[in-house]
Amino acid sequence: MSAILPGTKTTRMELLALKNRMRLAERGHDLLREKRDSLIMEFFNAIAEIKEAREKVDSTLSDAFSALTQAKMIMGPSRVIEFAYASKFEANLNISTRSMMGVRVPVLSVEQHSPEIPYSLSDSSAKFDVMGEKFRDALKAIVRLAEIESTVKRLALEIERTKRRVSALETVVIPRLDATVRFVKLALEEREREDFVRLKMVRDWITAEEESK
Repeated sequence: MSAILPGTKTTRMELLALKNRMRLAERGHDLLREKRDSLIMEFFNAIAEIKEAREKVDSTLSDAFSALTQAKMIMGPSRVIEFAYASKFEANLNISTRSMMGVRVPVLSVEQHSPEIPYSLSDSSAKFDVMGEKFRDALKAIVRLAEIESTVKRLALEIERTKRRVSALETVVIPRLDATVRFVKLALEEREREDFVRLKMVRDWITAEEESK
């Protein structure tokens, strides 16, 4: 691939236009580098949050299944299943987005609805209610983990795209603009030298003509 942009005219107007394009490319390169660095910082912050969120999921699920085991031991597995179906618990996932350095990342929340208790407290155990609360906590932790993991994936994709654009400017666009600017400058300087030589020759010829009269 030629280093000179195709269709380049060796005129002063072209040189001015190329210099403007060069300034814009360099400014864009600086902005993209700043964006890339900021995205990388946000990415590593989110990675750190993932570790904490996964630990939260593990601990809340462990507590929930422990409570389930205790409820089964006291009430019996069949009664726990019967009461669980009777509770008619509902959970609605709400999904929206927010902008992080120009990247749309998800914002997840879960609305949990527990209707009035459809069973007599004397027929159940407090462990069943504890179990329900623990599983609600676990669901919140799982939704939070899903939000962070999705954010990390989107940030990673945007970082890769931004890196490619920065690299293209560094290795292709700016070098070609610079080479083209130098090419036009040299062409204009050469033309000026040729014009100077021609003008000098004309002046010398006019002077010689006047002296011969």
